[in-house]
Amino acid sequence: MTLDDLCEMLAEQTPACGPARAALLAGEAFDIWEGLVPASQLFHTYRVRRRVAQRHGQPTLGLDETVGILDAAEGELLRIGSIRPTGRAWTFTLFFNASATVVLACAGVARASHEEN
Repeated sequence: MTLDDLCEMLAEQTPACGPARAALLAGEAFDIWEGLVPASQLFHTYRVRRRVAQRHGQPTLGLDETVGILDAAEGELLRIGSIRPTGRAWTFTLFFNASATVVLACAGVARASHEEN
């Protein structure tokens, strides 16, 4: 997958898609992980992450929408990707269909201020 392909796939699935696309266009790298994960497992994981972020006051983008999308994709196997911008405030997690041809959701989480680059 090329950078242009990914930028084109990042439409308006969640509010994090625009900032994720901007990070890519600014030269940040992305990874798509090997293997498939059941959407139901990701739903439970990211529902907990959302609660933890809320409890700690950690800013998020599109995490609520992503949890809903993962819940709706219950029976599907998904592929995960990430954009971990160096020197930037946000980390983005991307959720693709099994063939990594469609971005289903994108969530952004503010990096902790004490985290090293």
